[in-house]
Amino acid sequence: MKKQLLFLTVIFSLLFSNVFSQTVYVTKTGKKYHKETCRYLNKSSYSINLSDAIAKGYDACNVCKPSSTATIPSNQQTRTQKKETQNYNQPTNQGTQSVQCSATTKAGSRCSRMTKSSNGKCWQHGGN
Repeated sequence: MKKQLLFLTVIFSLLFSNVFSQTVYVTKTGKKYHKETCRYLNKSSYSINLSDAIAKGYDACNVCKPSSTATIPSNQQTRTQKKETQNYNQPTNQGTQSVQCSATTKAGSRCSRMTKSSNGKCWQHGGN
């Protein structure tokens, strides 16, 4: 009886730790988190916990569709929500005025493309 109880305890603890410490992968310049096998990951990817990725503002990849269920402590949720409401780097586009893309390239310089997108980014960097 004790062996069965110990076995069940070990199984439940493994399942519990697996749910709360899911590993996803992000890149240095990207805004999405991915599964390890995603085709969009390159050599600059590194692993991170799912809850940390969500707390830092990463979104799920639309191609590999990693799990997006993680528990975030309430204090981290409020910090993430505050970041979303403060759009300091977002340019304001009025009408059809073209502006320079606000994204940075892999080399670290500002993108030279022009855009009319409402989020201030060109087609390559996630503009509309």
